[in-house]
Amino acid sequence: MELPTWASFLGVVLATVMLLKAILGRRGRRVYNLPPGPKPWPIIGNLNLMGALPHRSIHELSRKYGPLMQLRFGSFPVVVGSSVDMAKFFLKTHDVVFTDRPKTAAGKYTTYNYRDITWSPYGAYWRQARKMCLTELFSAKRLESYEYIRAAEVRALLRDLHAASGSGRSVMLKDYMSTVSLNVITRMVLGKKYLDKDEVASAGSVTTPEEFKWMLDELFLLNGVLNIGDSIPWLDWMDLQGYIKRMKKLSKMFDRFLEHVVEEHNQRRLREGKDFVAKDMVDVLLQIADDPTLEVELDRESVKAFTQVSYSVFCERCSVYSSCFTREHICKHVHFRSGPCVV
Repeated sequence: MELPTWASFLGVVLATVMLLKAILGRRGRRVYNLPPGPKPWPIIGNLNLMGALPHRSIHELSRKYGPLMQLRFGSFPVVVGSSVDMAKFFLKTHDVVFTDRPKTAAGKYTTYNYRDITWSPYGAYWRQARKMCLTELFSAKRLESYEYIRAAEVRALLRDLHAASGSGRSVMLKDYMSTVSLNVITRMVLGKKYLDKDEVASAGSVTTPEEFKWMLDELFLLNGVLNIGDSIPWLDWMDLQGYIKRMKKLSKMFDRFLEHVVEEHNQRRLREGKDFVAKDMVDVLLQIADDPTLEVELDRESVKAFTQVSYSVFCERCSVYSSCFTREHICKHVHFRSGPCVV
């Protein structure tokens, strides 16, 4: 069966255009002294070398190609530093150059369109957010003010362990540590223990303890996955791995929960009026948002994004659910937010 004349003509034109583009692109391309790395495949680059745990795959590649190597994720070149010296080079010596992070689906769908400090682009908004985190949300004074929360939860932990040990059965300490850590974090950030069924029920929360923990687990997972659409933009609409669908679902659930939290805090502010005293980080965020001298206005979406990132910072920097709340941990998270992947 012969092809129509127009189809043959179109094929010739496309082949000619692609050939000219390749020739002209090669002529105009600057020559760089690039780090070593595996040869990329067409279209996918080195994505075929990434396993279920990308950080481990990159670690294995760094053993072969050295502490500084180049990969290609789809359409984008990626430089990987995997030694102490390379980490210092990216995160300290040239930190401003590498402060930006690429725009990804995770930043768009799980952080209110890049409104938190983790995914927001470098600029006035990010600098204000960093200052706010260091001087208000995670300052030494602020963290010390929550000492009574940590003490109360440790006492509750000991009571629970004592009661459990009396049953004569083995006790899974990991589960208790996970619960007490999340209770401390949610009280510091949100003002309530959202893993306590009785407290959640009495407060009329829109989220059950099981849903809340699932949302946190899903948030950490989706912010760490390698989404193909981020590397090959023209495949993004297909959502081949189903991650974007999960991100949108998570975003709706989190927004429903955070709307309830913010509204609850606003109502308490209205009731107490001049006698209002900030008790948790949501209260602090709402007070900051009311400041008319801010360089960049913080709207309701920004307050929810920073509320979400506040307990994410605690969980992430403390190896997810371990009780470690030092100023150094928080400062390092806020400052070292580089684009390159440092293993």
